[in-house]
Amino acid sequence: MHTIEPLTYLVDGDAGALKDMACLLQAAGLRVAAFDRTDGFLQAHDPATPGCAVIDVRSPGLNGMDGMDGMDGLALLGELQQGGAERAIVFVAGGGASDVALGVRAMKAGAVDFLIKPLEADGFIAAVRHALARDAHERAVRLELQRIRAHLDTLTRREQQVLRHVVSGRLNKQIAFDLGIAEKTIKVHRARVMEKMGATSLAQLVRETLELEAGAVFAADGVDKDAG
Repeated sequence: MHTIEPLTYLVDGDAGALKDMACLLQAAGLRVAAFDRTDGFLQAHDPATPGCAVIDVRSPGLNGMDGMDGMDGLALLGELQQGGAERAIVFVAGGGASDVALGVRAMKAGAVDFLIKPLEADGFIAAVRHALARDAHERAVRLELQRIRAHLDTLTRREQQVLRHVVSGRLNKQIAFDLGIAEKTIKVHRARVMEKMGATSLAQLVRETLELEAGAVFAADGVDKDAG
């Protein structure tokens, strides 16, 4: 299976800084795409491409603000988050007092890191590699959750009910009493749940189900595929 090489998007209105960052990352063997405006980045940005973004908080171009008050970089982060195109982002800025305040806001908003110019080469490359690793991890987690959710969607209403009880630690006879059906029927449902969920152990079944519970993936009544 073909693996897409991670891409680091660079966004900075300073042509010299943009070139320097691109040269550093390319020398480190990383693939880059450089933009001097945030709107250009948004047009070219592909959420399906793994990687990260390095953005100067005062980059011009978003909503026609041209870097006023350093809001464009943070607004860009919000734009990506609202559009569901989450991306690991490293913000960079000058060393003024207002930039430090922006750094705090950027981290609170979800930035992976915040660096002050002039950038130290090794530290900059390390920050980008960290952001790339974060992106790879988050993409792997999302794929795993999608896999588990797809399996969960194949369960009948009764199987989902049994799964809830199993995850809560109930024994087969207790589940049978709670649902008003025979214990041997519970065993059959439980075996089917294990098979459909692709779980090889009870521990795996419980762990994967708990990973999804926070997202409220169980429908209120379940999928009524059978009555048993």
